[in-house]
Amino acid sequence: MKPIKNVLGHSLDRLGEAIVAGRHVPGASLPPEPLLGEELGVSRTVVREAIKSLVAKGMLSTGPKVGTRVLPSERWNWFDPDVIAWQSKAGLTREFLRDLQELRRVVEPAAVRLAAERATSEDLAGLEQAYAGMRDAIEQGGDYVANDLAFHQGLLRACHNRMVVQMSKALVALLRTSFEISTTKPDGPAQALPLHRAVLDAVIARNPARAERAALTLIDSAQQDIEQVLASRRQLPSVSAPPARLKPRGPRR
Repeated sequence: MKPIKNVLGHSLDRLGEAIVAGRHVPGASLPPEPLLGEELGVSRTVVREAIKSLVAKGMLSTGPKVGTRVLPSERWNWFDPDVIAWQSKAGLTREFLRDLQELRRVVEPAAVRLAAERATSEDLAGLEQAYAGMRDAIEQGGDYVANDLAFHQGLLRACHNRMVVQMSKALVALLRTSFEISTTKPDGPAQALPLHRAVLDAVIARNPARAERAALTLIDSAQQDIEQVLASRRQLPSVSAPPARLKPRGPRR
């Protein structure tokens, strides 16, 4: 018998994926709990807990006499890693990627500007470590995306704004989506590495204006990578799977 947590997680994924994929359209009522239980092969208790989780994620509403209804995507919690994973599995849309890139342009350059003013020696050491991990993944092969995430999370933490730091935890799944796509472009990571170096050097130099410009250049470059990948019609990566590892390419000259 599967542990209840695994059964619940599996049921939650199936319901969430069905909603994101449009099999339950906004405004429609979900089938009654007994029918959902039969469909999912689980008890009504598990169905009820899965529905509670989806209500918390802004995807469903419940009420007396109206049942359980699907809410429009504008109400969903797009900072929830589960929602991002379900959208990735259903297919990343241009609208989703546009919203992500616009969010990055609003948040990251301003945070990097603050980081150039407030970063501690510990912050800078962490950023150097993440950068070295990105470089090593390119040269020797390895997990580039994890180090890329660590670099950008480090920048957000280095601004020492509690609200931005809290937001950085929620941004992880969103940022990973962008980084996974950029990584699928041939030589994408190698081309992006000096842009990351420019951001880090500006932060080290305590030059807020230069750091902000470098961050915008990096984000705009990522946007170009995403547009090229979309135009190529290659299959997009899923953030529900482990990040792809790079193959060794040797040191840059």
